[in-house]
Amino acid sequence: MASDEEEEELAQLRAQRSQRTGVADLRGLQQKQKNANTAAASYFEEPASRPSTTQRAVAGLDMDEDDENAPAIVDDLDADHEDNADLQHGSLRAEFPMAFGQQESKIESLESIHAARLRSGSEAGTSAPQLAQPAAAAPARSQSGSDDDDDADASAAGVSNGGLGEEDVELDPYVLPVSHEVALEGQGKVVTSIDVDHSGSRLLAGSRDYGLRMFDFNGMKSDMRSFRRIEPSDGHPVHSVSLSPTGDAFLVATGSSQIKVYDRDGKERGVSLAGDMYIRDLRNTKGHISPCTHAQWHPTDRYTGMTSSEDGSIRVWDTWNVLQKTVIKPQLAKPGRIAVTACAYNHDGGLIGGGMFDGTLQIWDVKGKFGTAASTGVVMPPKPQMIAKQDWRYVSGGGRVMRNAHEPSTEITSLAFASNGHSLASRGADETLKLWDLRKLKTPVHAFSGLPTTHSETACCFSPDESLILTGTSAQRDGTGGALLFFDVNKLQLVRRIGTVGSVVAVHWHARLNQIFMGTGDKSGGCVRGLYDPTLSERGVLLCAARKPREKDPLDFEAPLVIHTPHALPMFKEAKQIRKRKSERDHDDAVKFHKPEVGSSAATLGRGAAGLIGKTGGTLLTQYILKNHGMLKNPAEEDIRAAILRHEAHADEFAAHTAAYNKTQPKKIFAEEEKEEVEEGS
Repeated sequence: MASDEEEEELAQLRAQRSQRTGVADLRGLQQKQKNANTAAASYFEEPASRPSTTQRAVAGLDMDEDDENAPAIVDDLDADHEDNADLQHGSLRAEFPMAFGQQESKIESLESIHAARLRSGSEAGTSAPQLAQPAAAAPARSQSGSDDDDDADASAAGVSNGGLGEEDVELDPYVLPVSHEVALEGQGKVVTSIDVDHSGSRLLAGSRDYGLRMFDFNGMKSDMRSFRRIEPSDGHPVHSVSLSPTGDAFLVATGSSQIKVYDRDGKERGVSLAGDMYIRDLRNTKGHISPCTHAQWHPTDRYTGMTSSEDGSIRVWDTWNVLQKTVIKPQLAKPGRIAVTACAYNHDGGLIGGGMFDGTLQIWDVKGKFGTAASTGVVMPPKPQMIAKQDWRYVSGGGRVMRNAHEPSTEITSLAFASNGHSLASRGADETLKLWDLRKLKTPVHAFSGLPTTHSETACCFSPDESLILTGTSAQRDGTGGALLFFDVNKLQLVRRIGTVGSVVAVHWHARLNQIFMGTGDKSGGCVRGLYDPTLSERGVLLCAARKPREKDPLDFEAPLVIHTPHALPMFKEAKQIRKRKSERDHDDAVKFHKPEVGSSAATLGRGAAGLIGKTGGTLLTQYILKNHGMLKNPAEEDIRAAILRHEAHADEFAAHTAAYNKTQPKKIFAEEEKEEVEEGS
């Protein structure tokens, strides 16, 4: 019975095979494959009967025309791929399962990759873009390139512009590179500082999780993972990071009083000295004495950097030797120390701006001359702290001071200079962003209000063409997410808002890449988000968009991380049974568990000698006198009231010392002795 069913099932399989291959049985299929192999062998064994490529060209034959006598093969370069295709689509391939053999690799196109990263205005935590109608502004381009390249870029932007047509460009005259968004590898807490080198190949991101991540766009894959993570100061959050103008080193300011300088690969180059906190005059200390708040490298000098601190000073450093050059002491309205929360250079290093914790804004002018002269408000360090290379000095007196630039008792979180030399933007914790004209510093040009922030590192910056100012807002407790805001410098109005889930703290618009990077985060974590446009942007995140990360190999091995607590190991444990047995053995010891013998009646006088209470075994004269005169008594048997009242007879003698209070003393009343009541029937 079973054999009949198996034969019937086998007949059905053979019928299906003959229907797919066109051959009745297996022998016919083998013969068909043999004939194909013979034809291919004869074709390659007789090259003389077949004209070569040169002969076909001389004879005027079509080069693309296939040889009828040749088997179905392709060029040597694509032989492997075509053989794989023949195996999949041939008659023999039909006899094997689909999972057999080499599988066809599918390469995802760039269009599909960018389409997956296309931003949507209806995302959770985002809001639709808000556009104004100002005059058209030219999009930011790379500083390098010829006029032909600029014309080509302009034509490309007018045609595609990241998927936008000419009508859409008219609605968005700024042509912002914000059509697509990508998130880099996340961090444990909010990202507080971002900087990108001048070439646009490396990005640094500092976070409040005490770490700093380094990203290399030239070697990064599509998973956007950093190639290195360092902790500049253990237990201190990273407040600011700044790259040198050449990109070969970077400066880090953390919650520690010491700054650190690293090379391009993240190797520590040096650390500054900590100042003496017991010295009142800050010009006599070799470094900061309180946590640092901000750091920035000089825009043109690769050996100079600047930091601000909560000790109320700004210090200029020689970044090669990591020694301080100059101490800047801001002018205060009253004696004391007020933290400097932000500092910044202008585009050529000719101006230094400082923001105070009380909302004061101060500006110092710098001239590129040699010298060691100092002026009011700017104090040079003493000679033991001076270095040989002092390539500039302050000549502006005490600097320009603007009291109450922001609301009093609110800190200034960020400063940004424009390259025109007279525009300055300041971001404050009073939920405002103010634009200043350095030629008229008494009042701001305009103040943008209603910008909530809960982070002391909230940044602001200018666009590459300086037509826009960028800043971020923090997420609210009611669930409203943060946002990246764009303000027009000429129209003085908000032109676009890009929402995010968490708070936006750090902001950086790289001119060469034409990409915007923002440091975001909330209570669950933080990350760096990059905004770009496939047509307008260059390199950066576009380089690693199509790089597939390495697949995990079955032979890969990674040793598991096992942490052993020393006192939890069995060899360091003392079993409870052993301690119990030891206590049982102690009970048998007559010396340890010997009960002292009871001595004389004065048993409560204390421990005596030879195991007897109240006996010392001595014959001191003092003991003999006290015993015979009855002065050696048990304190527990003494009447305390009687001991106090026995001095009543001598009360008048003591009152002689307090005769001034005789008339004012109250009458003494003593408690009467209570008689014991005799119960009836007793």
